[in-house]
Amino acid sequence: MRLGQIKKQAFVLSLGFYYFCILKSNSPMYLTPLLSLFGNLEQLDAVRLNFNQESINLMNIAIAFIMFGVALSIKPKHFKVLILSPKPVVLGVIAQYVLLPALTFLLVIILRPTTAVALGMILVSACPGGNVSNLISSISRSNVTLSVSLTAITTVLSLFMTPFNFAFWGGLYAKHSPLLVPISIDPVEMFRTVFLILGIPVMLGMFVGMKFPSFTKRVDKPVQAASVIFFVGFIVAALAGNFDLFLRYIHLIFFLVLIHNGLAYMSGYYFPKAFKVSELNCRTISIETGIQNSGLGLALIFNPRIFPPELQLGGMAFIAAWWGIWHIIAGLILAFYWRRRIVSPEPIR
Repeated sequence: MRLGQIKKQAFVLSLGFYYFCILKSNSPMYLTPLLSLFGNLEQLDAVRLNFNQESINLMNIAIAFIMFGVALSIKPKHFKVLILSPKPVVLGVIAQYVLLPALTFLLVIILRPTTAVALGMILVSACPGGNVSNLISSISRSNVTLSVSLTAITTVLSLFMTPFNFAFWGGLYAKHSPLLVPISIDPVEMFRTVFLILGIPVMLGMFVGMKFPSFTKRVDKPVQAASVIFFVGFIVAALAGNFDLFLRYIHLIFFLVLIHNGLAYMSGYYFPKAFKVSELNCRTISIETGIQNSGLGLALIFNPRIFPPELQLGGMAFIAAWWGIWHIIAGLILAFYWRRRIVSPEPIR
């Protein structure tokens, strides 16, 4: 056995023993050095973000425009390839709804944030992939068809997978917390949202792309550029509405979200890589796993029929809100990095 392999195995065993000791420890101080990086997270619980339906409507319009631009280059034959070779789709769904929630649970066990922050992280990981992932995949020159398919599938599956994952992993972490409430997602509302911001723009974009190829070739790049500007403008507007709160509290959860989101991107890339999935599809699944529909998480958090207003939800809301901003920033950085590292298109395996 090579020396490098021995060192690697010794490190893994040592790490496993360390985490075992952490889990068995009864001392509340065993993670003080880690928690000191984040400060007193309990002060987040009483924070109330400015959240209204107009912001959600504006976001949906921005996403619909993005989806139209992305779909201009999609052809029906692309979906046929996915049906004939479903391996990347299956692995993408597993990464989204099995791997990420499980890794999130391990992360909150290790870091031990407050219950509200931990449940906020678990709720975000239980949400489906965000529609912005389709734009990020397009910019990175990944498999846009796979991205759109995964977004649609995970969004539909969220009807039962989001409540299940939040209840299961949240129950393991904080079984008796008042924040651990049953979540119900209106299937009619979910279908309407998916159809309006995903279905109609994609079908319209595909129709224009096939019917007017010369026009599409001229407007493809300008539409993509406009999509990025449009969405960045929305992010700035959303941040401005809560600017004072973010300045005051962002240091408490910045690194938590950075680590959590980085874990999502990495697991989404290396998990399919282990199953010999092509590079382009690994990039796509990574983006799908790293871009979460945290807007759905916020909508659930601020729904008084799910979480009573008297509960202190600041920690949950702040995690979901900053996730919604940071995952796009990180996704764009990753997209432009991958865009420069061009790989030859490979058949879906």
